[in-house]
Amino acid sequence: MKLQLDSPTGQNVFTGYGSGYVKVNGQRYERSLVVTPERIIEDWPASHFEHLAASHFEFLLALKPEIVLLGTGAMLRFPSPALSRCLTAARVGLEVMDTNAACRTYNILAAEGRNVAIAILLG
Repeated sequence: MKLQLDSPTGQNVFTGYGSGYVKVNGQRYERSLVVTPERIIEDWPASHFEHLAASHFEFLLALKPEIVLLGTGAMLRFPSPALSRCLTAARVGLEVMDTNAACRTYNILAAEGRNVAIAILLG
């Protein structure tokens, strides 16, 4: 699906998504990544849902977001609460959703000026 969204502030926005890929600012990505309004981190080591570890959530916490979105692919799958305990302890919200919904939600939150980070699993 192609998303039409203008970003007058120069923030990163999702401009499309489909099976096995997302587009950020028109650039296609086919590997797991983390996006904030200011940064695109292509080397996020979490490639598959089954490989998620507490260290992946600690990496996200280090970005200092107020909310983290986790896109789990075509299916909505919830990680063990033990993995994201660091976010809970720091009072950082975590919303888990399928990747398409996560991309749309990210765009809305970023447009509102929220300090959001999205982690997309594409493996």
